[in-house]
Amino acid sequence: MARKENADTAANPGRLKQIALTYKMTRRADSKVGLVVAGVGIVTFGVFLAVGFLINHPIYLGILGFILAFLAMAIIFGRRAERAAFGQMEGQPGAAAAVLENVGRGWTTTPAVAMNRSQDVVHRAVGKAGIVLVGEGNPNRVKGLLAAEKKRMARIVVDVPVHDIIVGDGEGQVPLKKVRTTMLKLPRVLAGPQVTAANDRLRAMGDLMSNMPLPKGPMPKGMRMPKGGGKPR
Repeated sequence: MARKENADTAANPGRLKQIALTYKMTRRADSKVGLVVAGVGIVTFGVFLAVGFLINHPIYLGILGFILAFLAMAIIFGRRAERAAFGQMEGQPGAAAAVLENVGRGWTTTPAVAMNRSQDVVHRAVGKAGIVLVGEGNPNRVKGLLAAEKKRMARIVVDVPVHDIIVGDGEGQVPLKKVRTTMLKLPRVLAGPQVTAANDRLRAMGDLMSNMPLPKGPMPKGMRMPKGGGKPR
């Protein structure tokens, strides 16, 4: 019992520190977050307290108002913090991969399954909705990457639906902050074992990172790479 209390005590400062860091990060992008959150709390509590006086139950309504005010403040703060986080990630390389990692349980994410020299990239997520390919970069080049990745997977996952998303604010594109919502709205057509089987087949096919030739062990002294980047014979 004592160990559990000690663990809870140690965890609380960690949570408070995380909230403080989140607030600082949010305030950099949203300078009014403190005023807005405080205003929501005060107004909510004030309304319930006023109603309590009107019906001669100020204590009960005051307690209820305090609880609901705290809840409203937490919801508003969470939304503004999320908006600020997406605003800072927007346009950054790999931002879509960060979003995919937080889609939720039941999804397996593989970042950078395809990439070109211009650093346009395609990420892959597999879940009960099937396979979702998310591309970020120049829309015209990303379309080619998506088509090539679909063709590469066609022989491996014939019976699995494949969806594609291009991150952006243009026509037919999905803003970064709506990628998660868009994926969660996709119809679930696969059972758990089918998702596992699809993941296994895709892992066997490999991806950009696993197929990239990397030297094993330190390079021998005096050895030079051949011109043109080919493998030494």
